[in-house]
Amino acid sequence: MSEFDELQGVIRRHAQARQAEQRACEAFLNALYHALRTASGPGLPLNNVTLEFTPDPAACLRPAPTGSYHAAWLRLGLCEVMVRVRRANGSFQGEYGPGCAFRLEQTNQDSLLTLARTLLRDVTAAYGGEQVTSHLN
Repeated sequence: MSEFDELQGVIRRHAQARQAEQRACEAFLNALYHALRTASGPGLPLNNVTLEFTPDPAACLRPAPTGSYHAAWLRLGLCEVMVRVRRANGSFQGEYGPGCAFRLEQTNQDSLLTLARTLLRDVTAAYGGEQVTSHLN
């Protein structure tokens, strides 16, 4: 078997795991989008929030191997912020904006709302000229 055939076999054998991971990351990004829409509180939905999945700009292999980041642009009214997320040891690990990172063990509504509010504060601070390096665990 040649090295090329070995590569093709590995890609085929791990296709299901890659696809499951991609679906999980996209579901997480979609849940974060919904959390951002409700971050202002009950009865105060943010209607000018949109989600657009995009290839991870740092990806250097396609299809992305397991453990890779999956990305989306979140439009927050007048600005957009890229959020990158991946599965790592059973949790979601990600980054957004200017040097901000997060790790969520649970993806319940409270955790997602906390992340959404932190993201909004960090983006506000960045536009306000403050140094932002938030790390939410």
